[in-house]
Amino acid sequence: MRLSFHRRILLILICLGALPTAVAILGWGLTIRASGPTVGPRQVLEEVGASGRALLQTIDTTRLGPAERAALSAHASTLNAALGRFQRAETFGRYYYAGLALAVLALGAGFLYASVRLGGHLGRQLSRPIEELIGWTGHIRRMEPLPPDRPRRGAPEFAALRTALREMAEALERGRAREIEAERLRAFRETARRVAHEMRNPLTPIRLAVAQLARGAGPEAQREAIDVLTAESGRLEQLAREFTEFGRLPEGPAASVDLVELLDDLARTTLPPSMTPRLSLDPATPVLLGHYDPLRRAFSNILRNAVEACGGSGTIEIAAGAENGGARVTVRDHGPGIPPDLEARIFDPYFTGKEGGTGLGLALAKQTVELHRGTITVGATPGGGATFVVSLRGL
Repeated sequence: MRLSFHRRILLILICLGALPTAVAILGWGLTIRASGPTVGPRQVLEEVGASGRALLQTIDTTRLGPAERAALSAHASTLNAALGRFQRAETFGRYYYAGLALAVLALGAGFLYASVRLGGHLGRQLSRPIEELIGWTGHIRRMEPLPPDRPRRGAPEFAALRTALREMAEALERGRAREIEAERLRAFRETARRVAHEMRNPLTPIRLAVAQLARGAGPEAQREAIDVLTAESGRLEQLAREFTEFGRLPEGPAASVDLVELLDDLARTTLPPSMTPRLSLDPATPVLLGHYDPLRRAFSNILRNAVEACGGSGTIEIAAGAENGGARVTVRDHGPGIPPDLEARIFDPYFTGKEGGTGLGLALAKQTVELHRGTITVGATPGGGATFVVSLRGL
């Protein structure tokens, strides 16, 4: 049976801690045994004592002088005292080495227990974060959100690894979202290109026929019908033009674009007389490298959206300035504003909240801004209205 990662780590750590401890205990035991009392010295001393007593018993003390008898008696006393001290030392050594062996065994058992507990703790500290991160990779592979982050104790390296993995998952999610959005826009552009082509084919003869009818129009009713045909065919032609612009990427080399000059010209030429422009164009706004005509159409669509939101009258605030090496343009109107739940959808192709709208104006503006490495967002104007913020970095 295959052991889990946690059990393998625990087994390795216990072996690393317990085996050296066991070897050390065995070495200490062998040293104690080697240094403890042996049977050899005791036997020698007993043999010496026995031979000394036998010698004393065979000596005829009647033939010795007083000095010899005193020396012999002193020797016997010394020999007996030496044997007594050795017996007492042997008894003490036996108990001493037995206690020392027990202390070594207890200390070794403590080391073994500590190594097992430490191994278990380190095993959990190592295996839990790794198993958690392995689980996170499964979430990332299945494109599922990662579990919420919560405070954890442990090595800071694992915390850094969690943060890096979470940032990588977020980057992958953003990349997938961008790829899905890019694929969706490619499909929209291809559809728009085909629709524009199919619309232009019948529009040309229709406009010629309407113009011919207008030259020979008789009754008033006929003239009204011709006017309707002229207006509607013109609207269809405008729709085909917007489809064409949305389905076509900018062509030709990029050039320097002065946003201050572009916005000032748009405010003078595209806004109706009933609208009052309030300009705040910083001369320090950088000149960007880009495509002039697409950028002009993009800002023209934003201004046209603001004019329609205001009902054709009111004030539009236009500001431009430098921002992080690029440019920032703000268009603020004071109309009814955009509902918060629709702010994320107004840049989608074909989405419109206006009667007769195509839903391509703001989608085209977003496409152009993103082609110039920029972003476009919309929010509420204080006091009512919508504020469009365009950040551009240029090509």
